Amino acid sequence: MPMRSHILWSEALLRDSLPPSTADPNTARSTRTAPDVPRNMSESYCELLLPFASSPELLERYTNASGGIRTGMLMEHLDSLAGGIAYKHMLGPGVDTLGKDVGFYIVTASVDRLDMLAALYPVRDMRLSGQVIHTGKSSMEIVVRMEALEKDGREETIMLGRFVMVCRDAHTHKAVPVNPLKIDSLEDEKLFDIGDAHRKRRMSAANAALTRVPPTSGEAESLHSLFLKYGQHENGDFVGPDGEQRVWMGDTRLEKCMMMFPQERNVHQKIFGGYLMRLAYELGFANSVLFTGCHVLFVSLDGISFAKPVPIGSILRLTSHILHTSSSEQFPGLIHVGVQANVVDVSTGKEQTTNDFRFTWCTDRSIPLTRKVVPKTYKEAMLWLEGRRALDMGAEIRGLRKHH
Repeated sequence: MPMRSHILWSEALLRDSLPPSTADPNTARSTRTAPDVPRNMSESYCELLLPFASSPELLERYTNASGGIRTGMLMEHLDSLAGGIAYKHMLGPGVDTLGKDVGFYIVTASVDRLDMLAALYPVRDMRLSGQVIHTGKSSMEIVVRMEALEKDGREETIMLGRFVMVCRDAHTHKAVPVNPLKIDSLEDEKLFDIGDAHRKRRMSAANAALTRVPPTSGEAESLHSLFLKYGQHENGDFVGPDGEQRVWMGDTRLEKCMMMFPQERNVHQKIFGGYLMRLAYELGFANSVLFTGCHVLFVSLDGISFAKPVPIGSILRLTSHILHTSSSEQFPGLIHVGVQANVVDVSTGKEQTTNDFRFTWCTDRSIPLTRKVVPKTYKEAMLWLEGRRALDMGAEIRGLRKHH
């Protein structure tokens, strides 16, 4: 089920200008079954095949400068896939197109994680798939998977991720109940329990957010240690006791300003969220390369919040900062990057934050970092700690998968 709009922009503008009574009666409408009718998990399953190895023409559209595949474009597809899965859960497995007025709409509330489990190279055919594994009152958790398909029939999981979608009334914009899940097997029960554990973890993380509560004593101690080693010297070329050059977080700022055109709209006539993911990813990647001075590899998307939709015709300012740098036995150089998306009001110059993205990259060929990002203000210190939490979470997840 495509999440991008195939209606002409001129037609969309005309439709929006007409009262409901004059809408085209022939417009396709999708009907929804009662919201209390349970769905099987398998009924929401969707997949998308991208035959990169067998179609040079397709690969040409996705290839990056080194001959690999652009990760940001794959993220764009995953977001679209998650939206299609959510609508399929709500409308039923037999619906493959979305009518103009179904009485509700679905938006991405957040992307919990996207973790790279293996390299995209060498280029192979890819299968993107997913399904709903957990439902709340008006929310759905969707797990997505990216797999490489070898010529000999073997399959390798490249990426796993989780999207949280919410359902809203098309007219009042209030929460709309989603169809519950019917648990038919032990595997379904395990998946549902995993989704419920994710929900509880999100609630716990929200309650412990640094925008609500102070840092822990351990975090405060780490910040003070960083200050003692790197924060007391004003000269710009200061090198710390571990041999890394200090870089103030504010000096890592990199931004881009763009007009939002209707070619990148979704079925709700707003800017497609997957397109914003790609823009943020590519800006964060560029910032990581500039900071490290070498090629970097994608490790994880550590979270995306969607606060407001981005209107067509608006001016979007994307601003990125390096929030945390560290090293581990597996990754001698880890770079955690934050990208904030703001819509700019042209008449007043005021900005509203629409999205907050967090990504992690590592240095290619295990090149160690020679620079360390250091916060200068209290706000930057909180961002530094958020980055540290994200890196710790990533390390914990990789450790669990390694032992399984």
